[in-house]
Parts: sequence; structure tokens; C-alpha cells
Amino acid sequence: MKLHYLIALLFLLQLQLVSAQGRAKIRFNENWHFTLQDQLGFRLDDGDAQAWESVELPHDWSIKADFSASYPAGNAGGALPGGIGWYSKTFTLPTSDQGKAVQLHFGGIYRYAEIWINGSYLGKMPNGYLSFTVDLTPYLKYGQQHNRIAVRVDNSKQPNSRWYTGSGIYRDVYLIKTSPVYLNEQETFMSTPEVQGELGTLKVQSKLSKVVTAKASPTRQKYQLTVWDPTGKLVLKKMGTEQGGNIETSVTVDEPMLWSPNAANLYRVQLALLNNNNTIEDQIEKRIGFRSIRFDAKTGFYLNGKALKIFGVCMHHDLGALGAAFNKSAAKRQLLIMKEMGANAIRTAHNPPAEELLDLCDEMGILVYNEAFDMWKKRKNKFDYHIDFPTEHHKDIEAFVRRDRNHASVILWSIGNEIREQFDSTGIALTQEMADLVKSLDPTRPVTAALTENNYAKNFIAQAQALDVLGFNYKHEDYDKLPVEFKNIPLLASETVSALQTRSVYDRLQDTIQLWPASSKDKYVVNGNPDFTVSAYDNVAAYWGTSHEKAWLAVKNRPFLAGTFVWTGFDYLGEPVPYPYPARSSYYGIVDLAGIPKDVYYMYQSEWTDKDVLHLLPHWNWKAGDSVDVWAYYNKADEVELFLNGKSLGTSAKTAERLHATWKVPFEKGELKAVKKRAGKIVQETSIRTAADAHTVKVSLEHEKYATGESRDLYFITAELIDKTGQSVLHNDQEIEFIVTGNGKVLGTDNGFQADLRGLHHPKRKTFKGKALGIIQKTGDKACTVIIRSALGDQKITI
Repeated sequence: MKLHYLIALLFLLQLQLVSAQGRAKIRFNENWHFTLQDQLGFRLDDGDAQAWESVELPHDWSIKADFSASYPAGNAGGALPGGIGWYSKTFTLPTSDQGKAVQLHFGGIYRYAEIWINGSYLGKMPNGYLSFTVDLTPYLKYGQQHNRIAVRVDNSKQPNSRWYTGSGIYRDVYLIKTSPVYLNEQETFMSTPEVQGELGTLKVQSKLSKVVTAKASPTRQKYQLTVWDPTGKLVLKKMGTEQGGNIETSVTVDEPMLWSPNAANLYRVQLALLNNNNTIEDQIEKRIGFRSIRFDAKTGFYLNGKALKIFGVCMHHDLGALGAAFNKSAAKRQLLIMKEMGANAIRTAHNPPAEELLDLCDEMGILVYNEAFDMWKKRKNKFDYHIDFPTEHHKDIEAFVRRDRNHASVILWSIGNEIREQFDSTGIALTQEMADLVKSLDPTRPVTAALTENNYAKNFIAQAQALDVLGFNYKHEDYDKLPVEFKNIPLLASETVSALQTRSVYDRLQDTIQLWPASSKDKYVVNGNPDFTVSAYDNVAAYWGTSHEKAWLAVKNRPFLAGTFVWTGFDYLGEPVPYPYPARSSYYGIVDLAGIPKDVYYMYQSEWTDKDVLHLLPHWNWKAGDSVDVWAYYNKADEVELFLNGKSLGTSAKTAERLHATWKVPFEKGELKAVKKRAGKIVQETSIRTAADAHTVKVSLEHEKYATGESRDLYFITAELIDKTGQSVLHNDQEIEFIVTGNGKVLGTDNGFQADLRGLHHPKRKTFKGKALGIIQKTGDKACTVIIRSALGDQKITI
């Protein structure tokens, strides 16, 4: 991991240095101004500059608010506001830039973005999840003259999503300077269509573009292709000449180092446009992976010719207390927590992700099921994408595929999730149209969609016979019908589980899985918990889902299913099934919104990894006379023996239908210890004790693990209540305040509780079940001090 990190850092440094020759890509996130006022005149002038807030991008204005039932997005949209906002930025360009092509690249703006430069209108981007580029060249001023970008963002029509979207310019922005004749980024495709034996083929395609005033060259321009291996060693150089503005070439690499989840080997490829002096005029650099993918209708998924079960999780785009504002280290934290659990894949549910997230997946060896849409023409919310689909979907698919097709991590293109056109004949033509378009842009990857109808005669998307892989959501009891209904086509469990849990909450177990709500007739659960919690035993699910154990066993035992994507890896803002407000974030995650694992995390770790796992639940603070269900998730052992205060309570083991050991234990204060045995020998132990009241706050800092080499890398501080013996305290919550002195600031706090109504931007947070998280960003190179303050005293750390 460290080697890949260093290579990635060197790659980033090189990108920053390329401005000396050819293309310059400059991060353009600083010194923006923002207002929630809305005046058309802002396209020309800020008006009262004092009324505008200074902000740094990425920026999500919605997450800065406190939760409220009054917002039209509802609690399904995170109980946070939308609205209309304006951004502006003033900048200068040296006279040496005259004659160059200058573009502005936006990673994503939610929603309905309109752009002006120096009062000239550059266009509108309705899609809130896609990157786009605008050409500034004809409108720019140079030298001492100032240029002004103005951006209007309209997220006022609510509800427009089934989850929290965020609002604003919430991804990175780049200023790109090139020669007047330059390589078109969108038209550049570097693929590895063949990896066989000891040879790998690299195919490179690109097109030339030019500013309107650029003169046509009397001769065809030369290009140079350069390839370095994952260690930085030069592999090859190849020269060629463009043909009619097009570049298409192939090279063969001997014994390529293959890309996989176990070895994320990335080659660096530079395509350079040369001038008459053979110096670089423009260049595009990508990191590519040599790997082959194949789906089989009977035996599942193959990577590099070897069978690989997909252990996947669905992930929404928000980053908890940061909202939608993208931060690479926060995203890396989420991905690494999932990878340490054993996940080897993510599904970008249900929209294109940040480009930088795919960079991380490339670097970390995480497979990606990349999804475009949650709806087509038929709506799921009054103001959602169905409004724009008729006019926008074709160019949005093009932008989506062109942007992401160079990533080794992407193994599937999904054109939709639970699309309602699967239930009528309009789904046939739309499926064929979009699948054909995707394949014309990228013939190297299969196309899929996440479906719900498992009767072929009623599924018009499947009847289009245009998809290469069929994904099915839920209905695990019908899996064996799928190969009969949908013959000779690869199958995938594209969405599973929808179990509900609140971390460290344990209700008395029922004999069967509880469905909350019980059916589609109920909007919310009837007779749920009055405190808006759900038990962390794996025993409650939404009516369309089931428990984590049942869902995984259903996929695990069927080779024809290529793998699973659990709903969801992390809790996310919005969609707080099964409760109304004040619940405002989801209960589905294996990990809570603060990044703290729920117990079921260790079930997956015991099944999906070779790590030694032994996890005991619940806590051991109960009332005298209580009968407590005790579970242990474990692996690599025959059985687990349980001891209470030194007395054996017997052994228990997994079964064909149960993935944990279990005991019914009459509570008494003291120590509960689990001992894992293999062939009669003890191989691992763990214990929990009855905790007294909180005595102090244990502080842990995480930074290096999630660092990406950027100045914006974050510091994650967990405050945990412990008693005098060091035992975690879940019953005696305290208010924690995170205070920064020096060059730093608190970006947000969280405790993982889905109905905590204090806004996530606040520096104060009451612990939930003994834990709270503070997210800190440094604002300079010098050290700063973080004080973690509570009634138990101050704790200080220096970062």
C-alpha cells in the first residue's frame, strides 16, 4: 500500500510540474465567494461584496444548516435545505497565456448550474452528478485586467431525489491551459483490450481540437506515446503522426504486471503532441491497468482468467458530516474501512461518482460497478431527473462513459437502477439505445442494469436483449428461478439486504426477522422504538429485504451469481427508513455515518477475509434477571466457548443457515469471555466487562492511514468514553466539544445516531453509545492543537 501511495504522490507532483511544457491543469478551488441571494445581475457583478461569504471549494451549502422538518426535501432528502446560490471568482492571466486554449473543468455541481465569464453566458448543466468543461478562451482578458467567473446553482425544486444530494459546487474545479491545438480529453481512450499469456495490448485513441483562431498546420502533427511500469521504469516510447486530426495506435507490453484487488498495478501512459522541434506542445497522462474481465452465466465473474466472487457494497456519494463536498482523504477512509472488511467492489449508487473516487479505486484495487441513472422518463420524485431525461440522457451517457472509461477499476456500466420502464414496452427501445451508445464508446466492458422484475415476460428491459449482465435487487428467495427465466446470461445480485441497525443498540431478539415497515402499505414502522433506534442484532430489515446473513448465504451458495452488492456499506444522509422525522439519515449501513462499524461488519470480515476474526456482542451492562442473547462472529475455527466470570457456558458454532455462534445468558455483572478453538486448541480470545460510569475520554487520531498527499487531507479524531478500568462505556453519554487553536478548523462532528438533530457542522456533539467523531482540517503548515473538552476534563493532541 505504501509503494502505491508513493507512486501516486509522484504522479500528482509530476502533474503539477507539466505546466513548464504543454498542458497545465491548475486546481481552481480557492478564493471563491458565495451567496444564497438570487439576482440575475450577479452574472455581471457581485453587488454588495460584504454580503458574500468567502469559501473554498468543494462546497456544499446544505450541510451547513441545522436539520428541520420544514425543508421541502423532507427527511428522505436529509431534512436539509436546497435553494439557489451564486458563486463568483475573480482572477488574472499573464499575457503569455494569450493564444492558448483555456478551459474550466467542474467535477460536479448540484444542480442546474449556469456559467458566465466576464458577463458572457457559457451554458447550463442540468445533471448534478456529471463533470463538464467550459471553454473560456474567446472571452478572456490578460495582464492586469481581471476576469470574473459567475456560477448560478439552482437546487430549489424539491423533492428531486430519494436521498441527500447536497447543493453547490461540491467537487473540484480545474483551470486547464493548453496550446491552441490540443488533445481532446473527452476523446482520449486508453484501454487494454487484450491480456493474454505474457503479452498485454495497450490501445490509445485520441482526437485533436483547436481554438477557433488557431491556424491549420500545413503538415500532420507528430505524437509520442510513452509508457512507464508501476515501479516507474520506462517501458517503451513510440512516435507517430496524427491522421486527419485523429490518433489511433496500439503497443504490446511484455509480461505486464496485472491489476487486481490484491495488486493494484498501474502503468503511467503519456500521450504527447509534439511541435516541429519535437518538444511537447500538449500532453495527456493516464494511469491504466492491464487486466481482463469476463462474466459467465454458470460460474460467475473472472478477473485475469481466475474466478473471483464479487464482495461488493453500494455507496452513496455523501461523506457524512462533510455532506456532498468531496474530500479525497475522507473518501479514502470510507473505501479503506470497506476494504479492511473484505469488500473488493463498490457500486456507485445511483449516480456517477467524483472522478477522484475512481482514482482511489484504481490505486487501492477496488472493482467498480459504475451507475448512471436512478430513473429514466418515469419519475420517482416530482422534480427528479425524469424532467431532463428526454433532452439530456444521450449526452449525459456520453459524458459519463468518456470520463470514466480510462479507469482500470471500472468493470461494469449500469444504465439504471430499478427503472420503472422495465414494466412496459417503452423499456425495450430505451435500453437498446443506451446500451448501444455505451458499447460504441467503450466496447471493452459489459453493460448492465439493476432490475427488480424476475419474470422475463414482464421485464421489458431484459427483453431488449441489449444487456451483457443482468443485475437483480433483493428477492433472494427467487434466485434459483433466475437462470431459468433469464437463460444463458450472466447474473449478479446488484443490491441485497436492506437490513436496519443503529450501532450498539440491542433489543430483545424475536424468533423471526422483523420487517420495518411490514409492507408497502405502511410508510413507516408501526410500534417501532420511541427513541428512533433499531436493534444492532442482525434481525430487522425493510419489508423488501432480509438480514445480512440470509442475503449473503443466498449469494455465497450459488456459483451462477457473480457476487453481491450490499445495501449499504455506510449509512448515508437521507432515506431514514423505517422512521419519520426526526430520523434524517439511513439505517442500512454496515458502518455508521461517523465511520464506526456496527457489529455486522465483523460477520462480513469473518466471511470475506483471511484475518483472524472474533467479535463478541452485545455490551455487558444489563439489569439483574435479564436474559441476554450473546453472539460471536468468528472464522478459522471449529467452535467458540463462552465464559461468564470464569464459568463455561458451553460451546457454539456456525451452521449451514447461521453465520455466528449464539448463547442465551442470564445476566450477572463481571466479565464475558469468548474463546475460539480449532482442533481443540485455543487460537483467539476476546472479552467484555460490565462498565462503570465514564471516567475519562479516550482519544484516537487517524490521519496517515487515510492521507493522499494533498494539503486538504483530514484528521479524524474519535472520542470514546471509558471507565477507570479502560472498558468502553455505552450508557453514560457526555457532550464533547472539539476546539482547534492555531492553523486548523473543525469541519464537522458526528456520533452515528440517525436521529441526532444537531447540525453536523457544529463543533459540539454528544456521544452516542459512548463515541463521537471530530473532523479537523489544517489551514497551514504549522502544528495546531485540538482540545477535546467534556465534563470529564480536557484532552489535548497536537497535529
